[in-house]
Amino acid sequence: MAELISERRSYVAGTWGSGKDLLAVENPADESHLVDVVATTPDEFERAIVEARRSFDSGIWAQAPAAERVQAVTAFLDHIESARDALIATMVAEAGQPTSFAERSQFLGGLGVARGTVELYRSMPDEEANPVPVDEAIRGRVALSIRRYEPVGVVAAITPYNAALIMALQKVVPALLTGNSVILRPSPLTPVSSLILGSAAEAAGLPHGVFSVVVEAGAAGAELLTGHPAVDMVSFTGSTAVGKQILAQAAPTVKQVALELGGKSAQIYLDDALGKVAAGAAAVVAGTAGQACVAATRMLVPQNRKAEVLEQVSKTYSALVVGAPTDPATMIGPVISAAARERCERFVDLAVEHGATVMEGGARPESLDRGYYVRPTVLDVPDNANPAAQEEIFGPILTVLGYRDIDEAVAIANDSRYGLSAQVYGSDPAAATAVARRLRTGAVNVNTALFSAYAPSGGYKQSGLGRERGPDGIRAFQEVKHLAIGELR
Repeated sequence: MAELISERRSYVAGTWGSGKDLLAVENPADESHLVDVVATTPDEFERAIVEARRSFDSGIWAQAPAAERVQAVTAFLDHIESARDALIATMVAEAGQPTSFAERSQFLGGLGVARGTVELYRSMPDEEANPVPVDEAIRGRVALSIRRYEPVGVVAAITPYNAALIMALQKVVPALLTGNSVILRPSPLTPVSSLILGSAAEAAGLPHGVFSVVVEAGAAGAELLTGHPAVDMVSFTGSTAVGKQILAQAAPTVKQVALELGGKSAQIYLDDALGKVAAGAAAVVAGTAGQACVAATRMLVPQNRKAEVLEQVSKTYSALVVGAPTDPATMIGPVISAAARERCERFVDLAVEHGATVMEGGARPESLDRGYYVRPTVLDVPDNANPAAQEEIFGPILTVLGYRDIDEAVAIANDSRYGLSAQVYGSDPAAATAVARRLRTGAVNVNTALFSAYAPSGGYKQSGLGRERGPDGIRAFQEVKHLAIGELR
């Protein structure tokens, strides 16, 4: 196994932290102590904010030519890529992700999206003409009307444990490209992999104060970031409950807030697409152990064929290999913590209390006495009111529901406080797309999937505010200024 990333301190405004308090990081695969990371002191959090404010207001980064920022961010990404083996090993050890997922999805996928974001940004103008009524131009009152895109200012990026590298890059790269100063606060459960971004900032020569990575054991630093008057924007990915707290903390200073929150996504199979249910079920849990906000954990199938679907997906789940993430045969590693495993077990019990039947899984693997493992679980759920169909569990648990007709399928899918993602499968793409258009969710995959720098992601309802990736994800880190220009008379 490759060595882990060696850095164990926060990167604060161009220098490495020096606190005495330690954050113990656990390996969820065997419950062992992995490493200790030096926690950021309150004074260092304040310094990160003050220096970010100073660096932004000075214009050293925000007013630099876009080409210079692109060059620096490219060097930043080059450094991350050079640490491939150590970074993959770190993500496997601290998050319990199978090596294949850490390599393909997090490392290669994350860097691919980041580099694509650089190219997308290069194609987007900083200024563009703004249409005005013809009579205004005829009268000579307005010679030119321009929309100008400028950086928001100081951005606090708060990321989750389940895809630490991808989530950090999705926020940090567009924020830096557009001229913001950025403070990254990773999850206390998986902080080590994010420290590579501090090394990358140092290697790329980012001006001091433009970028910080601040690690903490609790939430006091995050609360300081979300409420501090010197911070202009908070970009958060995590639970809906915490997202609501961030909105409240940001309100007194009227910050911009971008939130990618929870989901309870539906995957709808039309009658002619049931041959795809096994693959669709596996995609919910493989690699992530169901710890993905976009995981389509509600499977909707025709009621008259529900029994055969349950048989297929149960057979699929029974064959999925649960085990050590370093084993090449493993498809499902552990969930992140004992609390996460207990949440899975509690929701299985709640589902059964409300009429569900456990068709497969529902317990811990008997062969694994260490680590926070949960067997992939299939629940036959009688209706969408079941707790397992309404709440985001964040574990390897699939609920299967039946529908009588397409109208009911759409109604069930939309019967959720969440609206992050969805899937529709059907042999007639036009018919499947017609269903997709009716779903109240930020993204819908029809017979396929796309994860790209050019495609936006975000939620309706309580799944969030704003978008990440795509042009909207870049513009999210910019203010829009209107310039009306005329001749002096």
